[in-house]
Amino acid sequence: MLSSPNLTLSHWTKPLLLFVGSSLQFSALTAELRSPVTLSYLERRHQAQTLAATHQSTFYSFQFTNQIKGSGINFTHQIVDDAAKDYKAAHYDHGGGIAAADIDGDGLIDLYFTSQLGANGLWRNLGKGQFEAATLKAGVGLEDQISVGASFADIDNDGLPDLFVTTVRHGNHLFKNRGNGRFEDITQAAGFSYIGHSSGAVLFDFDNDGLLDLLVTNVGKYTTEQKGRGSYYIARDDAFSGHLFPERSERSLLYRNLGHGRFQEVSKSLNFNDEFWVGDATFTDLNHDGFPDLYLPNMQGDDHYYENQAGKGYLDRTATYFPKTPWGSTGVKFFDFNQDGLADLFVTDMHSDMTRQQTDEALGFRPEIEKKKSQAYCAMQWTEAYLQGASNNIFGNAFYQNLGNGKFKEISDQIGAETYWPWGISSGDLNADGYDDLLITAGMGYPFRYAINSVLLNESGKRFFDAEFLLGIEPRTGGRLGKEFFTLDCSGTDRTNNLCQGKSSLIAIPGSLSSRSSVFLDLDNDDDLDVVIGEFNDSPQVLISNLSQRRELHFLKVQLQGTRSNRDGLGAKVLVQFEGRTLTQFCDGKSGYLAQSSLPLYFGLGDSKVIDFVEVYWPSGERQRVTSPTSNALLKLIEPNLKP
Repeated sequence: MLSSPNLTLSHWTKPLLLFVGSSLQFSALTAELRSPVTLSYLERRHQAQTLAATHQSTFYSFQFTNQIKGSGINFTHQIVDDAAKDYKAAHYDHGGGIAAADIDGDGLIDLYFTSQLGANGLWRNLGKGQFEAATLKAGVGLEDQISVGASFADIDNDGLPDLFVTTVRHGNHLFKNRGNGRFEDITQAAGFSYIGHSSGAVLFDFDNDGLLDLLVTNVGKYTTEQKGRGSYYIARDDAFSGHLFPERSERSLLYRNLGHGRFQEVSKSLNFNDEFWVGDATFTDLNHDGFPDLYLPNMQGDDHYYENQAGKGYLDRTATYFPKTPWGSTGVKFFDFNQDGLADLFVTDMHSDMTRQQTDEALGFRPEIEKKKSQAYCAMQWTEAYLQGASNNIFGNAFYQNLGNGKFKEISDQIGAETYWPWGISSGDLNADGYDDLLITAGMGYPFRYAINSVLLNESGKRFFDAEFLLGIEPRTGGRLGKEFFTLDCSGTDRTNNLCQGKSSLIAIPGSLSSRSSVFLDLDNDDDLDVVIGEFNDSPQVLISNLSQRRELHFLKVQLQGTRSNRDGLGAKVLVQFEGRTLTQFCDGKSGYLAQSSLPLYFGLGDSKVIDFVEVYWPSGERQRVTSPTSNALLKLIEPNLKP
């Protein structure tokens, strides 16, 4: 049962914003964050999870504790006014990324957070859950640049993770890691001159030449030429309808790494023509030809899958593999859900949940809605013209099970993978049983009601069960579900704001908390996976797991070092075999929404202590096997350079 403070603090009883067709209307600000709620939505979900857990064999008797206060991290994500007091339904509400890497080679994972206003934050890990500010020394703050995505990877194979950061109309930035915690902005010299509505950044080697190339996703032209506070570009009033205007499209950009810190934009020459509203992307080798293919989720329309033509071009093969995709996709992740050696695909769909009846006050907080597809529970309010044809769309999350031979089956409802208002996906083995679990960040923040982050524990590759309340992820520490989002001066500069009608002086406007990016990593080196969650307009959550204190752990961490392949081994496939089981992971660095990280692969071994072998399929085509490695250790594998 939830304690009474969790039911009385910061709980929103109804939504403040309703979608009507493709437009927005404000309802009255009558919701009260601090009103007591009995038999609340949160308590019902907690009760349901507790009951369901009695029928689960998957281990869940461990907890996460938010230790942000004692960590030394005082970063706060700051937002533009179009996401707060001047709210518009624009793509500024997509927030920012968290990227993780050992930037200085001390064996501890450091963290980088992006922000819209103010400075981005780099935090150096001191060990034992302690961090120190490293932004100024590193020179990676990018103050008031409206930063969005962040990715760590080694672009020049010198053993140091470099950093790429995207922004909205302030240009994208490549920082070369010079060692000793210092970075150099080499953006212009590297050839990154594009300025647009950039979002995700994915580093991968599309032509297998041993150098990491780069995909930058662009959302679309959702801003005007007018600037607001902090020099952000004010959003269009009809930004959420931008997909209806072809002239507002922006092409996502593919850059070839030429070596020596230089990149060349090659999208057109490779027949890569994605001009959709793309926030993020990922890659894997679906057809097993040795070259990485691309999946780009579309926030306002059909997703697209592009098959790599031996590093010489791309073909749109979406209809062949994924004839129905979500309509409003945000997060995307390839991973082996059932450990059959095949890459399954999970896509989260935020925008399909933004229909009138889904957020209607009369429906209230009802968990049964949130585990169903939008069109399964209520009539779809968007028109066919707005959807631009919906016969090939799924209005909710999609989970594509890989059946082999290029065949996929969409099974999200059967395995419990539907969630509500989702953004991104982090995957990893939270309970170290050999099956990857998921965390789905969620929520909209002001002016919407609170929505939960979801933890989906993997039940032996058969289905997922909801466990965010069981593990202490929800409700947030102290039941803190909302905050003062902004203050209005109704007697001064904000007197024309709609919220100031009939009011004077200063008034505080509450808003619900919501999350965007997340990352799984062993933050305190106790051999279980912790979680860091990036909050929208708030400080992050640093969630430390006590799994290592609750059960005996058996695991293997694998760190790849390419020689002929790129140094990070991005694009490699790693197999771990023990006691008749084979675990498969795909090294893509895709750690969460709007982010890519440089982290060791983590394999939970369940109750097994002995490993038969580890096998790596390198992007170069090299195949490497290590027999009888020691468990409960970090295995560093250097690619053999045997071929000429």
